[in-house]
Amino acid sequence: MRFSSIVILSVSIVCAGIAALLAKNWLENQAAGSKSVVNSTAQAAPKLRKVVVAARPLRFGMELAARHLQEVEWPEKAIPQGVFKSVKELVKPDKTRIVLSAIETNEPILQWKVTGPGQRASLSALINDGMKAVTIRVNDVLGVAGFILPGDRVDILHTRRDKSGSEAGPAQTPAFTDVIMQNVRVLAIDQQADDRSEKPKLAKAVTVEVPIDGAQKLVLAASVGTLSLVLREAGKSDQSATRRIGLQDLARPGGVKPAAKNGENAPVIGVIRALKRKEYSVRRDDGYSGRPGHFEPLAAWETELSRQDKPN
Repeated sequence: MRFSSIVILSVSIVCAGIAALLAKNWLENQAAGSKSVVNSTAQAAPKLRKVVVAARPLRFGMELAARHLQEVEWPEKAIPQGVFKSVKELVKPDKTRIVLSAIETNEPILQWKVTGPGQRASLSALINDGMKAVTIRVNDVLGVAGFILPGDRVDILHTRRDKSGSEAGPAQTPAFTDVIMQNVRVLAIDQQADDRSEKPKLAKAVTVEVPIDGAQKLVLAASVGTLSLVLREAGKSDQSATRRIGLQDLARPGGVKPAAKNGENAPVIGVIRALKRKEYSVRRDDGYSGRPGHFEPLAAWETELSRQDKPN
């Protein structure tokens, strides 16, 4: 064999060995990388824990049974407070539980949405801390034609006639309407407290959740006038600027103007002093009685007039 052929064969063998070694190293690195990805994925997997969820929709007043429930794995870091760990913990043969708030399929069963063992379903379990439940009488009109449902938010209006200091008959007695409470939660309509009910119902009584002084205000207002409900837009809890609306506002063209803020749109009055007329812009006091041309208290007006008379 020629010397050149031997050299070429030797070089080829060496190159083949180097290529095999590189291929082996590459395959080992790929396998190690795959194993690392698997290990990191296993480490990133969340820790799971069993919780009890609803196997079907549950509504207010239903008695819980094992067939209504199921246990599922739930990420431990995302478990809400008040869950149950097992169906046996929640349902016991000798002590039943009643649903207090609507629960949808696969929603965790929370302690505040069901009664305690052996307790009966009661509206008192739905009342938040520091709040009270009070019932007001309505009819098919004042109750928004029955379209108010448990869980809705309403504003409460009070309409009455001002008979103080007036000898006029009922037809001439000034009438007005005030917004006395806003963003009030409706607990029940008549004897229905299911907050997932979708069927309108004409009601004679509506139970609302208010603070203790709010309950006092509603009871007093119902005894001296008429209460009406105004349904709020879902999810809106803002407080609107309001003012008293009287009979004189009904004749205003373009409807009632919103309540003035910081003295804006203050009424202008003319005062004649020593045969000289001068106009003043004065804010109307919240105690406006509703009688045409009558503003109170007078002392506040005199103070404002004196201030505007001073030279700048």
